[in-house]
Amino acid sequence: MGRTNATYRDLLTGIEERWQPYRRALRHRNKPYFDQLFEHARAHADAGGYLNHDEPLFPILVSMLLEQERRIQHLENQLADSE
Repeated sequence: MGRTNATYRDLLTGIEERWQPYRRALRHRNKPYFDQLFEHARAHADAGGYLNHDEPLFPILVSMLLEQERRIQHLENQLADSE
């Protein structure tokens, strides 16, 4: 028997594809940042798939926020070490 539900990674890819018109409308300098957000979401795909949330956009956004928070903490630690 085949799968009846799409995998989380498939859902993530589908959402990213639906956001491509938005990406195309972004200024060139912002496109790498947009792409990085989805890289963050892919980095936590195992956790997102495990959650199996009804709305996959929620774990995608939390994954993006988690990576942003981790990056902020890393930068704050670097700043504190340099002072």
